[in-house]
Amino acid sequence: MKATIWGCRGTVATPGTDTMRYGGNTSCVEVRLRDGSVLVLDAGTGLRALGARLAQETPRRIDLLITHLHVDHVEGLGVFEPIWHDDTELHIWGPASPVASIDERLATYFSPPLFPVHLSEVPARTVFHDTPDGAWTIGDAKVFSSPIRHPGATVGYRIDADGASLAYLTDHEPAFGGDGALDLPPEWISGAAIAEGADLLFHDCQYTDEEYAGRIGFGHSSTSQAARFAELSDADRLIMYHHDPMHADQQLDAMREEVLSKWSVEPSRVTLAAEGLTLDV
Repeated sequence: MKATIWGCRGTVATPGTDTMRYGGNTSCVEVRLRDGSVLVLDAGTGLRALGARLAQETPRRIDLLITHLHVDHVEGLGVFEPIWHDDTELHIWGPASPVASIDERLATYFSPPLFPVHLSEVPARTVFHDTPDGAWTIGDAKVFSSPIRHPGATVGYRIDADGASLAYLTDHEPAFGGDGALDLPPEWISGAAIAEGADLLFHDCQYTDEEYAGRIGFGHSSTSQAARFAELSDADRLIMYHHDPMHADQQLDAMREEVLSKWSVEPSRVTLAAEGLTLDV
């Protein structure tokens, strides 16, 4: 299993000289399985470049796993090239809602006046799924989803395939008010079942501890929370993800040092997500 990061910024895309090393596109991670299956985690602006690559390969089926429907996680869908090809079979998975189906909620953004074409009019064959609260299969992968703590309906994902495991918990605040509340049994900690023993853990690390004090309840983690969550999860490797749009590359470097000061592991086990980075899981 290989994971390639196409976007790792949170809230809003931030192109510019201050974000060149880690990138300014919003959330999007491509996961390739040994059997050829293509899974995509989130549809932020990073999906545009991934779509251009996939359009050259024309994979028969693509599975897009959306964590939640905030704009920074779905805004790339309209410029995802495979959706404009009638030979694409696109399966879109997202959190269930008692109010409207996943396609109806996506169409709130993907329709006039916010977008010139309605989602129902794209040439690709689109199949919409509510994510089960539990496990299902995509190709040779066992996929697991579960609700996590973030404003609005939000899920995290775990992919077990090819003898390895990847956990994806972007936009996640495991406990309000600091890391102390994480000293609880795992069943009481948001996202714990998804992350337990993961070989690769993508986890929200949007704020410094000082910033987090003024943003409790926003649905994002501090450096202390990310470090403590990775430790409690017994994750092999932490990928710091969902970078704040106000954080330049140098500040992200400093935040990585903060995480390492709180989680006493080899530095190679803590990585800042960066566009173009491919990880063997």
